[in-house]
Amino acid sequence: MTTDHLLLTALPGIPDVQPGDDVARLLLAALDRAGLTLRDGDVIAIAQKIVSKAEGRLVALAGVEPGDEAQRLAAQVGNDPRLMELILRESEAVSRLRQGVIIVRHRLGFTSANAGIDRSNVGPGGGDEVLLLPLDPDVSARRIREVIMGETGAAVGVVITDSHGRPFRLGTVGVAIGVAGLPALWDRRGESDRYGYRLQHTDVGVADEIAAAAGLLMGQAAEGLPAVLLRGLHLPPADGRAADLIRPKELDLYR
Repeated sequence: MTTDHLLLTALPGIPDVQPGDDVARLLLAALDRAGLTLRDGDVIAIAQKIVSKAEGRLVALAGVEPGDEAQRLAAQVGNDPRLMELILRESEAVSRLRQGVIIVRHRLGFTSANAGIDRSNVGPGGGDEVLLLPLDPDVSARRIREVIMGETGAAVGVVITDSHGRPFRLGTVGVAIGVAGLPALWDRRGESDRYGYRLQHTDVGVADEIAAAAGLLMGQAAEGLPAVLLRGLHLPPADGRAADLIRPKELDLYR
């Protein structure tokens, strides 16, 4: 990833996405509005919310019937039992509980608060609708990439991003939950540093770094900029997956 210049551009004019919308076509239209022509090696970072909305992952809480476990945990943390039911459905296991907070191991493998279910920037319903993560964000990223490459001929990468907290630090940062057309994890073990030392443990979470950089433009509130073009990266050829970033259970000292 040797580079001394990286350009990030938020794509303008992406509308409020509705179920059934074609995210790739919306991105191509935004690129056209901005007068941008894609090049080989460009990367498009896309906020998870527009992918989830397009894939119909909106759920009305009024139609959710909480089970006994959801009601028990909701009472324990002071949460809406209907939301708790959705969290449990999206999760493999509960990791931590405290008042107002539930940390779970998501069915996609990562650990996050509320199973990534969100109420912000979902719609005008005042919190009555919530948004789940895509069923398979790696597949979503691959589909979007295929359409964009088919239309432009440019060998681009795609990263679907979400905002996650971290166990030992305050504040959320962008992370990759879907990847296509670039390495998610760059293994640099065996390379030498400036002084000739051979690297022993250096795996770089490239896709997460891309997601975090794009998050500086996407924002978290009313910015309305859910897609960012990154130009200037020089990455090794690979077609990774966000799943590559999940630490295997047998190597996880904190689980």
